[in-house]
Amino acid sequence: MTKNDFIFDKTEESPGFLLWQVTNLWQREIKKALEKYDLTHSQFVLLASLLWLSKENESVTQITLSFHTKIDPMTTSTVLRTLQKKGLIKRQEHLTDTRAKTVKLTTDGQKIAILAVKTVEELDGIFFQ
Repeated sequence: MTKNDFIFDKTEESPGFLLWQVTNLWQREIKKALEKYDLTHSQFVLLASLLWLSKENESVTQITLSFHTKIDPMTTSTVLRTLQKKGLIKRQEHLTDTRAKTVKLTTDGQKIAILAVKTVEELDGIFFQ
């Protein structure tokens, strides 16, 4: 292996490596912050996105959530199933498209989502300061 194998002289000069490190540090902090709500990061992202999208649309589908969060449809479905078991969301067939499922926050889901968003936004403010 020679020095010419890398574009950068030091790992600290590599934007991709720095992004990797910062992302891991941030995700570790998010994971700790969400423990008190018994949520994983993926569960939080879907709940928060559902809260956001519900303010703009009456009907939010699983595929809309998948596109919005950039979480693949199968993973979205799996995570939503877990949130449904926790009583935080309700899923039902779409009124006009039987292939689609609409997703709604339950009262508990909305409360948890609002609290978790506040916690994560506070953490983001400190972390990215």
